[in-house]
Amino acid sequence: MTSPLLQRPGAVAAEPPDADIAAHYGEPAQEQRALERAAGWIDRSDRGVVRISGPDRLGWLHSLTSQYLDGLTPGSATEALIMDTKGHVQHHLALVEDGESVWAHVEPGGAPELARFLESMRFLLRVEVADLSAERAVLTLAGPDHEAALASAAGDLAGVPVRRAGEETDLFLPAEALVPTAERLTAAGVRPAGLWAYEARRIAAHRPRLGLDTDHRAIPHEMGWIGSAVHLEKGCYPGQETVARVHNLGRPPRRLVLLHLDGTAERLPARGAAVELAGRQIGFVGSSARHHELGPIALALVKRTAPVDAELLVDGIAAAQEVVVRPDTGANVQIDLRRRPR
Repeated sequence: MTSPLLQRPGAVAAEPPDADIAAHYGEPAQEQRALERAAGWIDRSDRGVVRISGPDRLGWLHSLTSQYLDGLTPGSATEALIMDTKGHVQHHLALVEDGESVWAHVEPGGAPELARFLESMRFLLRVEVADLSAERAVLTLAGPDHEAALASAAGDLAGVPVRRAGEETDLFLPAEALVPTAERLTAAGVRPAGLWAYEARRIAAHRPRLGLDTDHRAIPHEMGWIGSAVHLEKGCYPGQETVARVHNLGRPPRRLVLLHLDGTAERLPARGAAVELAGRQIGFVGSSARHHELGPIALALVKRTAPVDAELLVDGIAAAQEVVVRPDTGANVQIDLRRRPR
């Protein structure tokens, strides 16, 4: 559903898959600076929201996802992946345990499929899965002063699940509380910031989005999700064999890079456009944005073997690489080959 915050003065709708929320509120550069220097609130109410409750929830999710969730303490926030048996990423969850339930938000439109998958895996366990996308709205506070911004609205957040991760806090608000909470934050001096500002910050921080920076073949090592969303000291979950094989024996076929785009171009590259090296396609571009300090930037998935210092061409725009996933990631096993004694 279209966010009511799109009715704010100056609001301009974002592009799909985020067309239901604002790209900016009239001053995108100033909105970026607010996120870098102070704090701002970002309407992310198009995110899908799924709640998993019941006494078996943590052990059950531990067995289904890439993250170590068994025994997660209340207030703990993390990320997790759900993969198919070949290790291809199907869902990327930003989640928090509140002591009674696990709350997760996922890409727009992704909650129904995630809820169906989880329901199919319940069996006789004491868990309940609910797609609350129509009832809950994610509002994100970001920036170095985001905790002070949160405190300005704390009195009105009783019972609201709160996910703290770095310089960001996600509020899983009741849908009817989205506008009043945003207005109280604004009145307290917290600046509204649109998705353009948030995405520029995300891209510069090397954080990929599922479906924008990935394709149907993407595996965790390619995307830099090892550590943040994949725990390497657990096993027995769908896709674990691929993770273990790449980590111990192989290399991922592709790697995520940050592209610094030629600033003379008046446009950003189209999502999915070819990334070329010497006239050959070596990958595709995903998210892109105009960063207030770095200029035009983008995330791309390219062949692992592409030289890290090579100049690339993206949708007709020259680009230099910044390494996100190292070409030598994976293959951590040390094999000592010895001759048999004669």
